[in-house]
Amino acid sequence: MSAKPEHYDVIRKPIITEKATMASENGAVVFEVAMDAAKPQIKEAVEALFNVKVKAVNTSIAKGKTKRFRGNLGTRRNVKKAYVMLEEGNTIDVTTGL
Repeated sequence: MSAKPEHYDVIRKPIITEKATMASENGAVVFEVAMDAAKPQIKEAVEALFNVKVKAVNTSIAKGKTKRFRGNLGTRRNVKKAYVMLEEGNTIDVTTGL
């Protein structure tokens, strides 16, 4: 399976936080994905881009926080995260990039 341009639209960037690092110890990798991306699309994109086998995909939507900027109220954008569980023996090194 080769990488298609729409795969880059589905997966925005890897998320590297303390929680994501804890998940990676259990074979999961966390990506920020498009809000309209479905689990099968995410699975197909990860398998094509990184040449790995995906066991499962869990998603969550983090609602954007309300923050003040120069005294004005603003809202950060909503973010959809995908927790991608990989099959045994498969790894993705998110620090190298694509």
